[in-house]
Amino acid sequence: MKNLQLIGLFLVVAGSFLPLVHIPVVGNWSYWKIDHTLAIAVWGFSLLTLVFILIDKSKSVKIMVFLMILLFVFTIVAVKLKSLDYFSFLPFKSWRSTFAGIVKLSWGWFIEFLGVVIILIASRKNRVEPQKAQKQIKKRTKRKF
Repeated sequence: MKNLQLIGLFLVVAGSFLPLVHIPVVGNWSYWKIDHTLAIAVWGFSLLTLVFILIDKSKSVKIMVFLMILLFVFTIVAVKLKSLDYFSFLPFKSWRSTFAGIVKLSWGWFIEFLGVVIILIASRKNRVEPQKAQKQIKKRTKRKF
């Protein structure tokens, strides 16, 4: 399962370099262009997740995944609120919301969330240990005559 977790972690890190926000005049922004602090936080969480994957701390990996999901949701909300703030000089609220609506989320978010979901699914441990499973199979196959 470590390989699948590492693939998910790769998707998270790669997703931070992909376009996350599209602004028509300016272009596409990655995490670094959105905010340096948030980008460093994503990379720091990714590094901690890598360490926890390598030392096989499943509970810590799950905690880091939930922290990354919270960070992604926080970033999306912050981008939407900041886009409303950018156009605060406009006199009417309807104009502000119209111009703020041109700031669109891009396809990089799909890669980010896909990565954390893969890590979360792969970090789930099997409840049945292999030795117990073999004993259960042997019990089922024994026939009473």
